[in-house]
Amino acid sequence: MLGSIEAGGTKFVCAVSDLNLNLIDKVTIETTTPSKTLQQVFQFFTKYSIRSLGIGCFGPIDLDIYSRTYGYITATPKLAWQNFNFVQTIKEQFNIPIAFNTDVNVAAYGEFKLGAAQTKNSCVYVTVGTGIGGGVVLNNKILSGKHHPEMGHIFVKRDAQDDFIGNCPFHKDCLEGMACGPAIEKRWNMKPINITDDHKAWDFEAFYLAQAVVNYTLTLAPDMIILGGGIMHKANLLDRIKATSLALLNGYFELGKIDDYLCSPKLGDNAGIIGGLLLAKEELNQA
Repeated sequence: MLGSIEAGGTKFVCAVSDLNLNLIDKVTIETTTPSKTLQQVFQFFTKYSIRSLGIGCFGPIDLDIYSRTYGYITATPKLAWQNFNFVQTIKEQFNIPIAFNTDVNVAAYGEFKLGAAQTKNSCVYVTVGTGIGGGVVLNNKILSGKHHPEMGHIFVKRDAQDDFIGNCPFHKDCLEGMACGPAIEKRWNMKPINITDDHKAWDFEAFYLAQAVVNYTLTLAPDMIILGGGIMHKANLLDRIKATSLALLNGYFELGKIDDYLCSPKLGDNAGIIGGLLLAKEELNQA
């Protein structure tokens, strides 16, 4: 059997599949402290004989295998998880091959292999929710170097009518600081789900996310950009982003059909779990 963990800042989703990626069981666990959360994670997996495990984790995380802090969650604003040795803690419980990457990189890989981008050579996956993050697959490989991409913390131009200071504790008005779920809630003093479709909030949101789309397009030239996460469930937001992206590009870069270039995840909220299972299978094969 294969195991997968989508370790998010709000919840952990754990799943088990057979070697053909047929899902057998799945559980959702609240993200609290490492000890409390992982106790429940271990209880779930010990019911099964998993042979390898794929983990997609909220970040920042250390992916440099030569680093003394490889496998750590590092400078996260979630204080209980700062400088936590995630991979080693898992290995002490389960002595099996483990694939470890960011949650968005793993989701990108799931969409690339089995989702919206499975006929493409490259893709960018962006999740817009409690935070904003992005993952990249190029030439059949997840893009990462000494550090993984932090695509939610790029800097964007402020809308002339927007006086919100920003929500990012590190950069204030970066992309995440201006467009993540908590930023929307603080700016308008209401939860995004309660904001009407015609509210000015969604003009701001489309403007900031379209800038991200343009920046990723011009720097990475992917075959497709996939926008997921809870905020992207809002009706008409994707269409607004498409229109604003085309306006900002102003004909400079040929995208082809915008509906084929910019889309929702085909795997929905399961992209991270499926990506983790794919990486677990590859890790097992390599082992």
